[in-house]
Amino acid sequence: MTKKILVTGGAGFLGSHLCERLLEAGRDVLCVDNFFTGSKDNIAHLMGNPYFEVMRHDVTFPLYVEVDQIYNLACPASPVHYQHDPVQTTKTSVHGAINMLGLAKRVQARILQASTSEVYGDPEVHPQVESYWGKVNPIGIRSCYDEGKRCAETLFFDYWRQHQLQIKVVRIFNTYGPRMHPNDGRVVSNFIVQALKGEDITIYGDGQQTRSFCYVDDLVEVMIRMMDSAQDFVGPVNIGNPCEFTMLELAEQVVRLTGSKSRLIFKPLPADDPKQRQPDISLAKQVLDWEPKVDLADGLKETITYFSTRLKVA
Repeated sequence: MTKKILVTGGAGFLGSHLCERLLEAGRDVLCVDNFFTGSKDNIAHLMGNPYFEVMRHDVTFPLYVEVDQIYNLACPASPVHYQHDPVQTTKTSVHGAINMLGLAKRVQARILQASTSEVYGDPEVHPQVESYWGKVNPIGIRSCYDEGKRCAETLFFDYWRQHQLQIKVVRIFNTYGPRMHPNDGRVVSNFIVQALKGEDITIYGDGQQTRSFCYVDDLVEVMIRMMDSAQDFVGPVNIGNPCEFTMLELAEQVVRLTGSKSRLIFKPLPADDPKQRQPDISLAKQVLDWEPKVDLADGLKETITYFSTRLKVA
């Protein structure tokens, strides 16, 4: 029997790549999205596949379908989008988790929660390990996302303990690649779009804050490995690339790869913006036999090609 897989947020950047990979593996995929940040363009090439189905639905409302596995990715993931309607962002994380966990309980499906490195806040432990509880401002402008995801993790582990639900929790660190939203405010897409347009590249703060960038193909691979891992391994597991870069290094690499004449300009750092972000992926290496393969330069080239084509069409 072909496994029926539900992917919430399946028309988003990460979700569309996951749907694509699952179909390649012979799965039957139901993509659910409310198209707030997801796009039909991201999944248009999958529409002719008889094993792919799309449903417009908001996960803050219950869903009644029969599936074997659920990947819960639904939630705006960039500050520009999740701060647009912070109350709805919290509802998407919390009510969405409750509804998807309820569905998993009804149909006895295994369910994976796409959590985030944002649960660590502005960390005092570096690199971040799964046992670190984080340093999050619960009333800041980012907390609708940070605390929403932290609460979703709480719900997942309570359903596991109380109802013996088959859960998996991954904490996703900065991810990039084709199909990123050009206006999502995230640093990779910002820098590439500005460089391709010949505009000034905006660096917030002094450019010395760091991030670790994982190419989307590597991330999708480990998500599927996590879903298919032994039942007693529930996580949470950090997934991302441990190679750390400053914002200045990233900007300079984008300028070089695009051949842009853009200048670098500096603006004040937004509130609660983490100064460092780097995953310790020892657990993913040990249990899932995974580490990222795509280096930053190669991944940026693919992403630049995507945005270059998209900007020409626009």
